[in-house]
Amino acid sequence: MSKKKVKVGGLTLGGEKIYIQSMLNVPASDIEGSVAQAVRLERAGCEMIRAAVPAPEDAKLIYALKNSVGIPVIADIHFDYKAAIAAAEAGADKIRINPGNIGKEENVKAVAQVCRSRNIPIRVGVNSGSVEKELLAKYSGPTPQAMCESISRHIELLNRYDFDDIVLSVKSSDVRLTVASYRYIHEHFPYPLHLGVTEAGTVRMGTLKSAIGIGALLCDGIGDTIRVSLTADPEEEIRAARDILRAVGLGNGIEIISCPTCGRTKIDLIALADEVERRTAGLQKNIKVAVMGCAVNGPGEASNADVGIAGGNGEGILFSKGRIIKKLPENELVDALIDEIEKL
Repeated sequence: MSKKKVKVGGLTLGGEKIYIQSMLNVPASDIEGSVAQAVRLERAGCEMIRAAVPAPEDAKLIYALKNSVGIPVIADIHFDYKAAIAAAEAGADKIRINPGNIGKEENVKAVAQVCRSRNIPIRVGVNSGSVEKELLAKYSGPTPQAMCESISRHIELLNRYDFDDIVLSVKSSDVRLTVASYRYIHEHFPYPLHLGVTEAGTVRMGTLKSAIGIGALLCDGIGDTIRVSLTADPEEEIRAARDILRAVGLGNGIEIISCPTCGRTKIDLIALADEVERRTAGLQKNIKVAVMGCAVNGPGEASNADVGIAGGNGEGILFSKGRIIKKLPENELVDALIDEIEKL
C-alpha cells in the first residue's frame, strides 16, 4: 500500500525522514511562558511543536508561537470544535482532534471545511481509553481491531466532507497493544502515522516503554513522526526521541558504543564513557564512537567504530576502524578521542 504524503508547514510526513515533536506543558493562557518553552524545545531539536487550545480565545497562543519559532505549530483540540476553527484561522499548521469528542457531525464538518480551505492537515488520534463503548463490547476490549474500526469511522467522517489530509495515531499506555495497533492500521490505511506510547510515565520508565514501543515500530519501517510522552520537562522528551532514533539508525548525531565492564577492566571506564557522552552531546556528526574496557573488547570487537578508545592497565589506546593510532595514559584518552572526532 503506497503511503500518502501530508504537508505540515514546510515538512512532509510520509517521506524518508522521521520528525520529532513534543507538546508544551505551560497553560495556554501563559503566552510568554509558552513561547519561551517552545523556543527552548526548538533549540533542543524539536521539529514540530504542539500546544493545547482548550477554548477559542486560546487560539491567540497559536499566533504567538507562529511568530516566535521556525517549526510547524500544531493545535491540540478536545471537545470544543470552535477552538479548532479558531486555531486554524490563527495559522496552525496541523490540528489534532478526536472526532468522537467534539460533538455532532456538523461540528466535524465545520472543522474539515476550514482546514481544507487552508490546507491544514488533521491528526485523528484514537487512544485505547477513547474507543467507543459498542466497539469495546464487540471486540471484548480495546484490541487493535477495535482501535482500527474506531479510527476508520473517523476517517470516513472526514472523507464524507471531502477531507483527506489525515495523519493517524492509535496510542495506549500498554506497549504491546500500542505496537500491535500501529502494525494493524499500517496494513489497513495509507496515511502517515504519528507514533507514541501514551501516558508512558516518568523519565526512566517512560523512556524505556517508548524506546521499546516506538523503536519496534521504526525497525519495522512504520512511523513518520514521534512523540515520547514523559511526565517531565518536555526537553527530556526531545532527548529521549533523539536517542531512540539514533539507537535504530535513523537519527543524526554521534552513537556511542561502550562495553559493560568486567573483571578485565583496569581503567575507570564508567567515568570515561560518561565524560565522552557529555562532551559529544552537542555534536551532529553521524559517526560511531567506541569506549571499550580492554583489548578483548577494543579494536577487534569494535572494529566498525569510526573512532574509539580501549583501556589497559592505567593506560589505553586510541583506534579507528580497528586500526590502532597510538597508546596513551588513561588521563589523556578522552582528550585524544575528542581531538580525533573533530578531525572527522
